[in-house]
Amino acid sequence: MKTLMVFDFDHTVVDDNSDTWVIRCLPGETLPDSVKRSYRKGHWTEFMSRVMNYIGDQEVSPDKIRSVMETIPFTAGMADLLTFISEHKSTVDCIVISDSNTVFIDWILHASGLRAAVDQVFTNPAKFNENGYMEVHCYHSHDCDRCPINMCKKKVLELYLSDRSDGGVEYGRIFYVGDGGNDFCPTSCLRGHDVVMPRKGYTLEKLLAKLEGQEDNTSQRAKVIAWSSGTDILDELKASMP
Repeated sequence: MKTLMVFDFDHTVVDDNSDTWVIRCLPGETLPDSVKRSYRKGHWTEFMSRVMNYIGDQEVSPDKIRSVMETIPFTAGMADLLTFISEHKSTVDCIVISDSNTVFIDWILHASGLRAAVDQVFTNPAKFNENGYMEVHCYHSHDCDRCPINMCKKKVLELYLSDRSDGGVEYGRIFYVGDGGNDFCPTSCLRGHDVVMPRKGYTLEKLLAKLEGQEDNTSQRAKVIAWSSGTDILDELKASMP
């Protein structure tokens, strides 16, 4: 049976936040307070629409935005990990579930030459309109009260696994690799022999540790192994392969 690698993107595959990295394409590399103050908790995608609209108003071209996005650094060891995955596609499937957007992730993966490692990307749809402004939309609607309004990663993962199962693919083991609060919800649908890998020192690790300390903890079955670099994840993946 195949192994499934599930990755978050920001602060996981890349060592920064792609949505804030884009600000570097502005002349002063900063947003005005009026845009900054417009953010409402849980409504990040709406906020990014306003950010990209402001960038368009400053007449920053799509090519300029792309050249800046392609400079975002990959997390240490992550390129080696994705290269290994791309060389073992017969036994390893790989998906990205991210709160970023299709344009940024596509640009970054293609520039790195690592796009072949990733089978599917689930993220907020984005495109440039006829005026050269980038539009970002919510990935889906959902009724999960633990997740941001635009995406419940658990719902995305469950639908993916259901579709794969209908196609005759069952996974012997799933590795879920992430860092943030929105990576917490999908870990509850993992099984006892699956592995959740939170980045050391980040929110997901803290949330999982808090859950571990609760006596009535029945929602977290997967083994927890924290990571600092892609090398740590690669070691775990290799050790799990026959």
